[in-house]
Amino acid sequence: MYENYIKRKLDVAFALVLILIAAPIMIACALLIKYESEGPILFQQTRLGKYNRVFKVIKFRTMRIQTLDAGQELTDRQRITKVGAFLRKTSIDELPQLFNILMGEMSFIGPRPLLPQYLTLYDQNQQRRHEVTSGISGWAQVNGRNAISWDEKFKLDVYYVDHISFIVDLKIFFLTIYQVLRRKDVDHSRVDTMPFFKGEPE
Repeated sequence: MYENYIKRKLDVAFALVLILIAAPIMIACALLIKYESEGPILFQQTRLGKYNRVFKVIKFRTMRIQTLDAGQELTDRQRITKVGAFLRKTSIDELPQLFNILMGEMSFIGPRPLLPQYLTLYDQNQQRRHEVTSGISGWAQVNGRNAISWDEKFKLDVYYVDHISFIVDLKIFFLTIYQVLRRKDVDHSRVDTMPFFKGEPE
């Protein structure tokens, strides 16, 4: 009842309002990204959402397209642009996901959508993170973000699935704002890319 009706209506209403408010910021970001480096303004990547549905998550591009320099492969940190580093630290790179919310592919609050190839690596309990709509921020993000292990992340995601409610979502919402303003866990999670999940060791 809450997720499919009340939460969905709140998501759409707030997404529309925020798109209108953030439109000047998004336009400025698009111009800065295009000015600083060649390539598309937006970064799109295939992710899995609720019930394992595939969709394209949208973000502002924060890295150079270039992957090699003098024959040497560049790290993610080396590829991040100056504008991109600022967008990540302030979480502004996530703003285009407001359109994912409007399309019903994401919510403001929920487990972060992950890569499709992880699906075969989850155990039965970890798979439960896909029982609810994916979110821009979630219980795992306000409890460590990428500074915690994959196992801890999945446990927090499943905890959210079992305790989803308006009160829990409200708590995550305010904790997200608090952490963004404090830039908490930024150095661990927003500049370096989280290593790929490889499943549980044999």
